[in-house]
Amino acid sequence: MRDHPHADDTPYPDVWTGRATNRVQWLLALVGAACLALGIELAVDSAWTNGVAALAMSVVGCIAAGLLVIFGTLAFVHVDLRLDRECLEVRCGHMGLPRRRIPLSHVAGADFTALVTPRHWGGWGYRWRPEKGTAVVVRRGEGVVLRLWDGHTFTITVDNAETAVHVIRDRLRTVTPGSGR
Repeated sequence: MRDHPHADDTPYPDVWTGRATNRVQWLLALVGAACLALGIELAVDSAWTNGVAALAMSVVGCIAAGLLVIFGTLAFVHVDLRLDRECLEVRCGHMGLPRRRIPLSHVAGADFTALVTPRHWGGWGYRWRPEKGTAVVVRRGEGVVLRLWDGHTFTITVDNAETAVHVIRDRLRTVTPGSGR
C-alpha cells in the first residue's frame, strides 16, 4: 500500500497515484500456462492415431484456453490510478490496458467505500452492471466511487482510497462542470 501523508494545511501533490494489487491472479495465470503447455505437449509428442481432427481440436482448444486465461488474468493483476489537476486515469495490468481517462469536469462527486468485492460485481476485472455502473475490481477492499454528471458511477479498487477521495474533492472545487477545466 502506498501512503500519501497529508496534513490539513499542506496542498495535495500535483499528481496523486494509487494502486491495488491481487497476487491470486498470478495463480490463475499459472493455470493458463499449464493449459498452454498441455496444448504444446499434445502437438509435439502426440501418440494419437485415430483422427487428426480430434488432436487438432485438443491442441487448439488447450492453447486458446491457456492464452485467454493468461492474458485475461494478467490484465487485472493490478490497477493504477493517476489523478492530476485535469483528469483521473485508470490503467490495468502491466500493459495498462484496459485504460480509462475521466476528465474531472465529468465528475460530480467522489465517495469512499470501505468494501468492494468481486462478488458484488460478478468477478474480477472491468465490470459493468446496469443497476450499479462500471467498476475496475482487482481485489477485495476499499475503493473510490465516482459519481459522473451523466448519472453513471465508476468504482475503482485502490489502496488508500480515502485519500484519493479527498484529493478528488479538493480538485473538484476548482473545476467547472462540463468545461475543459
